[in-house]
Amino acid sequence: MDPIFIKIIQFFLSLSLLIVLHELGHFIPAKYFKTRVEKFYLFFDVKFALFKKTIGGTEYGIGWLPLGGYVKISGMIDESMDTEALKEEPKEWEFRSKPTWQRLIIMLGGVTVNFILAVIIYIGMAWSYGEQYISADSLQDGFWVTEKSIGDKLGVQTGDLIIAVDGNKIKKFGEILPELVTGNSMTIRRDGNTFEQEIPIDFIATLIEDEDKIRFLSPRFPFIVGTIPDASSNKDSGLAVKDEVIGIGGYPITYFDEAKILLEKYKGQNIDLTVQREGSGEMKIPVIISDSATVGVGLGGLSYKELGERGVFKLEIKKYSFLESIPAGIDKGVSTLTGYIGQMKKIFNPSTGAYKGVGGFAAIGGLFPDTWDWYGFWSATAFISIILAFMNILPIPALDGGHVMFLLYEMISGRKPSDKFLEYAQMTGFFLLIALLLFANGNDVYKWLIK
Repeated sequence: MDPIFIKIIQFFLSLSLLIVLHELGHFIPAKYFKTRVEKFYLFFDVKFALFKKTIGGTEYGIGWLPLGGYVKISGMIDESMDTEALKEEPKEWEFRSKPTWQRLIIMLGGVTVNFILAVIIYIGMAWSYGEQYISADSLQDGFWVTEKSIGDKLGVQTGDLIIAVDGNKIKKFGEILPELVTGNSMTIRRDGNTFEQEIPIDFIATLIEDEDKIRFLSPRFPFIVGTIPDASSNKDSGLAVKDEVIGIGGYPITYFDEAKILLEKYKGQNIDLTVQREGSGEMKIPVIISDSATVGVGLGGLSYKELGERGVFKLEIKKYSFLESIPAGIDKGVSTLTGYIGQMKKIFNPSTGAYKGVGGFAAIGGLFPDTWDWYGFWSATAFISIILAFMNILPIPALDGGHVMFLLYEMISGRKPSDKFLEYAQMTGFFLLIALLLFANGNDVYKWLIK
């Protein structure tokens, strides 16, 4: 099956699940407080619906426009912009007739469900899959900067190790990039010395300019021969698959990144490679270095587990019991939300250039793997659920957070905003959301056409 088609299936499955559960977060407390719910829709039913059925006074349906979903609660100005009922006296079953605290619970229900859902998914993933990561402390010789231009912009080089960001110790290698994206300063260990260095304010923009190079940091690993193509000039040199290159032209090496530097020095020349071969020990093999500074072999694909067993780094593998997975899932949910808030702060600061990375449906779809993988699916779904929770609680009219803002104003001041004011605010918020939607998806189109 085409990878793009697989991504689309996962995207719509995830989106449908998240929308239905988000709207249930509003629906359940509304019903509990005896508030009439007129409609419950997955996707928007502009002009017509793909499916609809009325049960118990509520019309359940599926719309044709997959931009979200909604519940239409009587006596409330919402996405439908239906204000006819507001011209009449309030009825006891209407949203506007309920106590402020009940209305607040109804409006907070959606984002609450989104966050709880993400935590539940993270708990399930911790219990089912456990956790695997490279201990940052075990990278005694630092990391490899695979993209020198980005490393130079950040001020790091191969052999460095970022041990903290904004004073927070880095425990896992995989934490480094997310922390750099949201951080302001880093603590670097280089050649036995430790020092503080500022993260450039526009560093995110640097990453966005070439997203193919965003993974510019890698653990250092040995030079293992993986394949020897028939077209290789060193096919008959004596090199064998699984040989480990430990010396080039008489210079000892430990890591592949060291080999790249020496191969550049000897390009176009005949030299000796010193290799370690299982069962045969060390041996010297004469080879030809191409004009493009390569040996003409494929790099051996050792797994992280094999690299861990070789002692290149320490691979931590942790299994959780069900009870242990609960705090682990909660911690993952909180840390993901905190990290996302940090990213949003960067986006709202124009000098960072982070707004260039804002994406729409294509960017969200890109979170899913291009092969069917339940771990990838649930991981992406949990992250999107966190995004929905945060975005919906923003104090923008037309979003849950806008309604919450006006309800809090009412609770504090004792004065309820007029229906006409709420109607205008809803319209303003709606147009703002359309503008944001066009901007985000426009970014996707720009990246597709230009980049």
